[in-house]
Amino acid sequence: MAALEWLSASFLAQALTASPTLYLFVNAAHILSIGILAGAILPLDLRILGFFSRFPLSVLGPFLSRSAMAGVVLAMLTGMTLFTVKAPEYAANVAFLTKLVLLGGGIANALLLHAHAGWQDALKTERASVSVKVFATISLIAWIAAIVAGRWIGFL
Repeated sequence: MAALEWLSASFLAQALTASPTLYLFVNAAHILSIGILAGAILPLDLRILGFFSRFPLSVLGPFLSRSAMAGVVLAMLTGMTLFTVKAPEYAANVAFLTKLVLLGGGIANALLLHAHAGWQDALKTERASVSVKVFATISLIAWIAAIVAGRWIGFL
């Protein structure tokens, strides 16, 4: 708990608290990064599941994966920055903790998919195996649920 208190008293947290404009820009960057993530991962997962089949997975897959990764990294950086403002409160917020679990699950799922031989096969053949489709389904559920959990934070 002392570490969380220290974090909330840090220079970064104080700067965000003292400047509504700075907080606004960091918050806007967080929302934008979530948009980048969702805007990349949702079409990719749907393509893997058989939608938009006229668009080649071999082209979309790598591009959308990298875009989603950029969105995740930016969301994590901006989210950690916003976390400093109310670290003890967020650490006790069930919605925030749920979001972290879902975020970890979404990232782990993506890493496992990319390590799975079926991913490279899907890129080569333009057809996803059942296991790759399972990864895509888990991805859809995890990322949508993480976004919902993130919105839920402010209501608790």
